[in-house]
Amino acid sequence: MPAYEADPTGPWWSDAVVYQIYPRSFADSDADGIGDVRGIIERLDHLTMLGVDVLWLSPVYPSPQDDNGYDISDYQAVDPLFGTLADFDLLLERVHERGIKLIMDLVVNHTSDEHPWFTASRDGGPEGPWRDWYIWRPPREGMRPGEPGAEPNNWESWFSGPAWTLDEAGGQYYLHTFSPKQPDLNWENPAVRQAVHRMMHWWLDRGVDGFRMGVINLISKDPALPDGIVYEGTRYGDGKPYFVGGPRLHEYLAEMHREVFAGRPRGLLTVGETPGVTVEEARLLTDPARRELDMVFQFDHMSLDEGPGGKFDVWPLRLTELKATLGRWQTGLGEKGWNSLYWNNHDQPRAVSRFGDDNPPHRDRSAKLLATVLHLHRGTPYIYQGEELGMANAPLVTIEDFRDIESLHHHRDRTARGHREEDVLRGLRHRGRDNARTPMQWDATEHAGFTTGTPWLPVNPDHTTVNAEAQLADPHSVFHFYRRLIALRHTEPAIVHGDFHLVHPGHEQLYAFTRRHPATGAELLVLANVGGSPLAVGLPGGWEHSETLIANVPAVSPLTTPYTLQPWEARVQRRAVLL
Repeated sequence: MPAYEADPTGPWWSDAVVYQIYPRSFADSDADGIGDVRGIIERLDHLTMLGVDVLWLSPVYPSPQDDNGYDISDYQAVDPLFGTLADFDLLLERVHERGIKLIMDLVVNHTSDEHPWFTASRDGGPEGPWRDWYIWRPPREGMRPGEPGAEPNNWESWFSGPAWTLDEAGGQYYLHTFSPKQPDLNWENPAVRQAVHRMMHWWLDRGVDGFRMGVINLISKDPALPDGIVYEGTRYGDGKPYFVGGPRLHEYLAEMHREVFAGRPRGLLTVGETPGVTVEEARLLTDPARRELDMVFQFDHMSLDEGPGGKFDVWPLRLTELKATLGRWQTGLGEKGWNSLYWNNHDQPRAVSRFGDDNPPHRDRSAKLLATVLHLHRGTPYIYQGEELGMANAPLVTIEDFRDIESLHHHRDRTARGHREEDVLRGLRHRGRDNARTPMQWDATEHAGFTTGTPWLPVNPDHTTVNAEAQLADPHSVFHFYRRLIALRHTEPAIVHGDFHLVHPGHEQLYAFTRRHPATGAELLVLANVGGSPLAVGLPGGWEHSETLIANVPAVSPLTTPYTLQPWEARVQRRAVLL
């Protein structure tokens, strides 16, 4: 794999670590079973001890909670479910006192159907002044509203079913690439863009340090809204070629940067969630000279265990494919652009269950291995709440155990089409978003210290042994391993600015690579045995007397050739080489 030469200097966020909080599930201060802003404030010492630099706060805006807050009905307030604006201001103050920055979720591809913009757009009818704030279309030519197939095109929504819903009073359909309660904004309308920019200024003036921009590469649609291909086994067309990375995306983002961020003091962060993005597109989006985004979330490695049936058609993951995919992004964004590094978030299952081994003999070690591999890549690592404890997937048995709209819609759609119940549930158990949303496990008490009430989603029964209180007391815990990794990133320039080379890329059990600092010549070797059996590996020359920076096994043997890695062993070596 070709190398790149990294710039030894960079913006502040290049050596930062971000921690994501999903407020509904982090900490509940008022015993209503739902996490809130005051609960986060009470638990900020956890972030300080961990050593993270940025807090990414998932939505706390007013919302009907159809998609757990990603359906926003007011962009400039806090939902009473989570507290008040005064609570948020206090959180921001407390976070900044700890030297941590706070970025908020920016969800502007769509709003809630209860947002005043949408109600005015709907109720004013086709000739109303707010109509073109959203994407409305009449039925197909020659068809009546509500007839089967009368939707303006055949697109499928991300949450199953058609991407269009009929407003019976007005006789037209509105577009929603997600839930019917999440109508898409019409970014072709300059008034929409200006309103979004004003809202962003409002939060930045309040003191927030940037935004994580949800599905931001969906904001530009092909104006023709053509039908998509209907693939075998599906009922609707694939509209993604017409609304992912649309024709005016770069124009809109450059305008946003110019109108919102240009001229503000340095220290802000913008990261775009960009499903379906290619390396080439991400290079354009994150090239500093273009002034669009600082970094993006890509999803190539998140689809490697998907079969032809999509997300919930779970196939075995091949390590060679994972290495090749992440390696392609390492080199692809090496000279221009920047990577966001993550294994899981509020939309993905728990990493230790998906990529590691969550059975007791290997759980802690595999969680540490995954952390080592991720944090030693080039890019900004993102930790999702509970990942630093090795939290695992939930024991979801029947459909009644699920809460997430995506899972419920998928189950309804597939069972209605004759799919076996157990087959549908098997996919949901592996990939359903509820896995990431069980309450944070603070201690071994009845509800894991998350609440004294009844939690909105049951805590994982394993909280009696996997919890923050126990791990803080154990210097060899997953939590303290994350602390050491984060501290290492803050002190070892080769992790941040080093080049990247895969070692043994065709090996199905070994994940190994080197990082070398382009200025100092310090070189790191990362070795990881991704499996439950010992593994003898040959080493590149000259590593026998290298220094061990971090390892997830208690007794680290000197490196020899060949070297036998223990099950799920990971270690990082350092040496100096001549330039």
